[in-house]
Amino acid sequence: MSKQNSLKQGLPAALIILSAAICIYAQNQNDAKHNSRPQQVASSPSVTGDTTNEPVKYSYEFSQPKFYVKHIVIEHDANGRGTVTFERLNEDVPVVEPLELSTQALSRITSSWQALRFLDSDTNYQSSKQFPHLGTMRIGMQRGERKRVAEFNWTSNSDASALVNEYRKAADQTILVFDISIARENQPLNTPKLMETMEMMLKRDGLSDPRQLLKLLQDLSTDEHVPLIARNHALRLIKQIQK
Repeated sequence: MSKQNSLKQGLPAALIILSAAICIYAQNQNDAKHNSRPQQVASSPSVTGDTTNEPVKYSYEFSQPKFYVKHIVIEHDANGRGTVTFERLNEDVPVVEPLELSTQALSRITSSWQALRFLDSDTNYQSSKQFPHLGTMRIGMQRGERKRVAEFNWTSNSDASALVNEYRKAADQTILVFDISIARENQPLNTPKLMETMEMMLKRDGLSDPRQLLKLLQDLSTDEHVPLIARNHALRLIKQIQK
């Protein structure tokens, strides 16, 4: 009887110990599963932060006091919209014209900026050779509080060279359109010469996007205020651009 009593008394105690062990094991397993998630969450914040959502501004500046167009400033946003400001020799009042880069031109410009990794770099783009007589160029970018401007008169960096070349084309195209609009209003006899200038720029790939000029050329071809030679030239330029 004593053995049976001992067994009856010891069995509940054993069951209690076993249940406690099972509970502790289950709790440890749940804790292990629960603790594994915070480690993943802690390691997953975006490396880019909020700065990628901040608006970006781009700028290009050219200056050479002895050139006919002595000063040019281009400013635009990420969509390619902005202004072109330019000054000519012996003129004190700058001209400000709207800028809207075409999709193709903006893509080329954006690719050059990305290749430069401009805001994350401190590269000096100035070549060992100096050509100050060709003018000084400044390229700049600002995103939020981060801002950088780089200055050079000649560069061996292919991406920086491609960038300033695109901006030069955009400025030249904008100035040409401005000159044509002034000629149509005030000096129609100047339009034939401007058509020759456009054709020369077209042949040497000196325009940002010639297709942006199609509407202007179409209008010119039917404008009876300008000489017939200019109207016919406009029609020929349309065919060249549409090839």
